[in-house]
Amino acid sequence: MIIPPVATLAVLGGAALHAAWNVGIRGGANRRASTALLALAAALTGALILPFLPPPARAAWPHLAITALLHVLYFNLVAEAYSFGAVSLTYPVMRGTAPALTAAIAALGFGEHLGVSGWAGLLLVSGGVCLQARRQGGGSEGKALAFALMNAIIIALYTVNDGIGTRLSHSPLAYALWTFVLPAIPAALILVRGRIGEIFTGDAPLSLMRRGVGGGLCSIASYALALWAMTFAPIGAVAALRETAMLFGVLFAWIFLQERPGRRALFAVLLIIAGAAILDCG
Repeated sequence: MIIPPVATLAVLGGAALHAAWNVGIRGGANRRASTALLALAAALTGALILPFLPPPARAAWPHLAITALLHVLYFNLVAEAYSFGAVSLTYPVMRGTAPALTAAIAALGFGEHLGVSGWAGLLLVSGGVCLQARRQGGGSEGKALAFALMNAIIIALYTVNDGIGTRLSHSPLAYALWTFVLPAIPAALILVRGRIGEIFTGDAPLSLMRRGVGGGLCSIASYALALWAMTFAPIGAVAALRETAMLFGVLFAWIFLQERPGRRALFAVLLIIAGAAILDCG
């Protein structure tokens, strides 16, 4: 089924917003403080909406507890990855490898059948990541790649967990918003090592606030647009279209951060995008 034009625009807009907040974090001088502010701003937005929604069912709360812990790790790994490496390296690896790992976990742990297209997607993603690793080698960007791969594992784990939790919740939007609210304070405290003043002070506190709060709003809006599109468009097609976020990420990093990935890096990104899209469509 073809995605309606309005859904296509919504998903592309959400993908661009997702890429924008990642580029914003990388572009800041204090990536940990920016990420902490992003988590807090997204949580505040979610907390303002939740009173108007039915709460998740009791059976979903253990899954929310698990996803809260995983998201604390996620936010910290995002900050670490962008502290060492470029968006054009880390963002495609984090976003593209996670669907492959999710598919592998579902196949091995839950007996879901991947099929030919699923294995093809896994191979494409793996090939793209290997190209990225070969391009970077060691040094700081080698560390960035390691953090990105660790975060891809975390993303895959919370994706599988949330897939089960959302089904049990009987209130998908409320469940999604709680995944922003629950981890925010512990994640922020760990990110700034307990020094909350770092969030509001520094060389450019207003710039930091813009990046953090703007990123939090972008994160919520991106997810909301995807959920809205999935209410009347095929879920698999929407999920595949969301992988354009990787292209937006590379493009925005090129324009705003002057990152200039070479041909091999661009080819690796395309392999990851193609593999992730095949997995989502499958």
